[in-house]
Amino acid sequence: MTQASGLSSAGASKERPWFRFWPKGVPVHLEYPKSTLVQMLDEMASQRPDSVQFVFYGRKVTYSETARASMMIAKAIQSLGVKKGERIAIAMPNCPQFAIAYFGALRAGAVVVPVNPLYTDREMNAVLADSGARMVFTLDMFYFTVKRGALDTEVKWIVASRISDYMPKAISVLGKLLRKVPTGEVSRDEGTLWLKDLLKNDGLYEPVSVDPDADPAIFMYTGGTTGVPKAAILTNRNLMANSLMIKHWARMTDDDVVLNVLPWFHVYGLSVGLNSTVVTGSTAVVLPKFSTDDVLHAIKKHRPTYFPGVFSMYIALLSSPHISDYKEDMRSIKYCISGAAPLPVEVAKKWTEVTGGMIVEGYGLSEASPVTHVNPMDDPSHVKYGSIGIPIPDTDARIVDIETGSKELSANEVGELVVSGPQVSRGYWNRPEETRNTFKDGWLYTGDIAYMDDDGYFFIVDRKKDMINVGGLKVWPREIEEVAYQNPAVKMAAAVGIKDEFYGEVPKLYVVLKDEFKGKVTPEEVQGFFVGKLTKYKVPKAVEFREELPTTLVGKIVRRKLKE
Repeated sequence: MTQASGLSSAGASKERPWFRFWPKGVPVHLEYPKSTLVQMLDEMASQRPDSVQFVFYGRKVTYSETARASMMIAKAIQSLGVKKGERIAIAMPNCPQFAIAYFGALRAGAVVVPVNPLYTDREMNAVLADSGARMVFTLDMFYFTVKRGALDTEVKWIVASRISDYMPKAISVLGKLLRKVPTGEVSRDEGTLWLKDLLKNDGLYEPVSVDPDADPAIFMYTGGTTGVPKAAILTNRNLMANSLMIKHWARMTDDDVVLNVLPWFHVYGLSVGLNSTVVTGSTAVVLPKFSTDDVLHAIKKHRPTYFPGVFSMYIALLSSPHISDYKEDMRSIKYCISGAAPLPVEVAKKWTEVTGGMIVEGYGLSEASPVTHVNPMDDPSHVKYGSIGIPIPDTDARIVDIETGSKELSANEVGELVVSGPQVSRGYWNRPEETRNTFKDGWLYTGDIAYMDDDGYFFIVDRKKDMINVGGLKVWPREIEEVAYQNPAVKMAAAVGIKDEFYGEVPKLYVVLKDEFKGKVTPEEVQGFFVGKLTKYKVPKAVEFREELPTTLVGKIVRRKLKE
């Protein structure tokens, strides 16, 4: 063991074991331009003005259209008095309006606060109050949630739009008539504005000097499923670095078509989806929410080459009765990177078997913009199922002891994963104590329990907070869930600890059965499946069937709700 404190920064050491499996053609170190995301957008708009940046239900939006509209937004919000460093929230699903508001706010020097539009009034209020947002961009269907959430905050303006505004006219009109395009009422008051009205100017905004390395670009809220949400401060350099890392790792070019169904209000969707367009010149096929039918239709129509997602999306598609009709269409997908939540080994194998595409697991967190690890994507033999892969360019990683966090552990020893690199945030907004506890000596302490094998591949065991303490013995939910997914009857599974008078805690497993097994399998039979596959104290002491499991919009299972 060695002291973690004071270790060399990302990528500085040449003896890292993962370099033996480094993907061919991917630089270990990258050059990062001293540019902002807006400058990259403008460069794309200048070089490739007619290239399509977004496809939204058949409506094509070019890079030059996005750049021009964002200039108008910048001028409009500057005329309302928004100044550099002030916060502007965006509570929208994926749609061109999100991108226009996003780049417009950044262009004006504001700090963007992405917010889940499905938040409750209370959750919305917590983020708006903590961030000090002065303006919120949203859709009409979420207007009153935002309006109630903005009470007793610094929000002065709510800018509304209709999702149909950027759909082809025929789809918009027909969708409204058939009530398939959702809408909502909007108040007529002084603080309510319409996006379409903000786009009625000459776009001659006042240029703002932004330091890509130092000035905050985004407050990315994290921790909302585990406690009081806190905002990771991300700069243009953090975000740009991560998008460039992903570009090189996945070998993305301007010929790529990327399926954007991961929500942009989540850091994973924002980085691998929206931000990646301006560093690659790729085209984003934009969907506001995940549904198996919509995704399969989009794959058939647009032939995406790249599909970043989460395991629950891949499970849903594999479970679709129509999947066989789209097998040939899905051959267009070269790569799938599964992130935000662990990818069960059986799901990965099944996806490859059904589609023929490569699916790899990656890892990241909001504080790292978010990606830090991905499996190599140049050689299927270098993919390790169950592993999050190896650190990407300019990223370093260690396993340190859980008790003190100061001792670096050897290969195959379980401890806390710590990472460093240019994509890592400098800290949390207005959370000095949590910043000190999480960011130490240039390292981000992730709170994830992991180990590194002899080849330098990293494996997540679980979150520190999710560990089940069975009479002093540690049980990690993921090892139970991996066995559960080997059961052909199991569609989704989640293990949690429940109180026990004798042991303190014992494992309980929640299961969603595949449709063809419903009514034919008992909880006791599922429980019996574990016998001989896990040590006795790790075998779930109870199994409960559910029609669905509580998840976030990006597919993370919310264990807290199961415990409640």
